[in-house]
Amino acid sequence: MTDEEHVPTMAPGLMQAYAPEETDEAPDNRRRRSNQYDPIANLRKWEPRTRLGAAVMAGKIISYEAALASGLPIREVQIVDALIPNLEDAVISVNMIQRMTDSGRRVRFNVMACVGNRDGYVGLGMAKAKEVATAIQKAITAAKLNLIRVQRGNGSWESSPGPGNTVPFKVNGRSASTRVTLMPGAKGKGLVIGETGKRVLELAGIEDVLSRTKGQTRTTINYAAATFNALQNINTTRISKTQRENLYIHSGRKL
Repeated sequence: MTDEEHVPTMAPGLMQAYAPEETDEAPDNRRRRSNQYDPIANLRKWEPRTRLGAAVMAGKIISYEAALASGLPIREVQIVDALIPNLEDAVISVNMIQRMTDSGRRVRFNVMACVGNRDGYVGLGMAKAKEVATAIQKAITAAKLNLIRVQRGNGSWESSPGPGNTVPFKVNGRSASTRVTLMPGAKGKGLVIGETGKRVLELAGIEDVLSRTKGQTRTTINYAAATFNALQNINTTRISKTQRENLYIHSGRKL
């Protein structure tokens, strides 16, 4: 038997967790917060509690696409960390909530966070806690458990035929009174959208888009949620095989 037969098949995140000397050599350019949760270190002491988690730990499922195809619900954040270890996170909004009780004024923090791998996967989540750091980590965890695949293509009449990284067709998203319309943009156009929506689209891996907004766009939470809802609506739209080929639509990562 060769040496390769003794090496078990593992998810990418688990391989990094059990081989930390390789990850320490490569610098991490992402901004780190103090006392930040380390998903790779947490995988070393992970004990799966669900069927899907046990399958990932055993090496039966080594990609997020296979986890979705299994039909099992993703209820452990470690599953996402193991299958997509390169997720980036961004804090969209931090709000302080005050409530007057019999014992005095009660202060809590409401945080919205967005995660994505800049290649077809993005998630949005919200959480509350007494401390900002705790609320941020809870929001990031909620965003990872709310991860969706983003369908990208080349739906702009200005672009030449070929693959693209824009929305394949016009799609609407809504959250409360805020409405966001995403339209295909020509290659090189960039993200023509507000700063809040741009952060969500960047983490989703969309590089070119045109947009139109209505309502209270100054409400950061609703603006981000409406943009995320528009990306969700792409997945619920019926697309024929011919349209998928003509628009060069691909879902999720470019494997």
